[in-house]
Amino acid sequence: MTPFITLDGIAIPIEGRNIDTDQIIPARFLKKSRGEYGDYLFYDLRMNDQDLPREDFILNQQTFQGASVLVCDENFGCGSSREAAVYALVDFGIRAVLAPSFGDIFYNNCLKNGVLPIVLPRELLGSFRQQLAQTAASTPAAAINFSDLKIAIDLQTCTVRASHLPEVQHFDIDPFWQECLIKGVDEIALTLGYGEQIQAFEQKHKKTQPWLASELSK
Repeated sequence: MTPFITLDGIAIPIEGRNIDTDQIIPARFLKKSRGEYGDYLFYDLRMNDQDLPREDFILNQQTFQGASVLVCDENFGCGSSREAAVYALVDFGIRAVLAPSFGDIFYNNCLKNGVLPIVLPRELLGSFRQQLAQTAASTPAAAINFSDLKIAIDLQTCTVRASHLPEVQHFDIDPFWQECLIKGVDEIALTLGYGEQIQAFEQKHKKTQPWLASELSK
């Protein structure tokens, strides 16, 4: 995984409560390979019946090309446990998702795949999405000030900054997963990174409690 320390990227407002994993990645695309899922993110919303991009869907708008953050509504990522929903985000270039709440399994899948899920108040994010959409709609893409669409996230200080947010916002994250994301590892790789300390503990344990070591070796 790519380490996540800070991020300064364009934020895309995604409207709709209870957007489930089948909307994020339709089931018929689940057998794709890692690296290919990005083409199918929100496919049934992004594409029409002829598999051509819908001009009115926000991910297809020129203003938001290259965006790396989604700003969503309640219960984002609910539904099935498919990890491919997060693969699609990663392959599309999304590094963080802001929402008032998440589907539990989706939230954990994000953490294990290098995507930072951030929980902030619903009213705050609703206003933020509205401001982002209005900024994009009121200005031609060629003339837009992209700083108005950007959001800055610092995982070390657990803070979020943006021109359309009233002040610096703080978010919570489990310290274990914070360390994993900053180092760019999952829980297994993080544990293996403490190999020397684990080995030293085992050697000390065998010396101080040799009877336990002999029992375990039976």
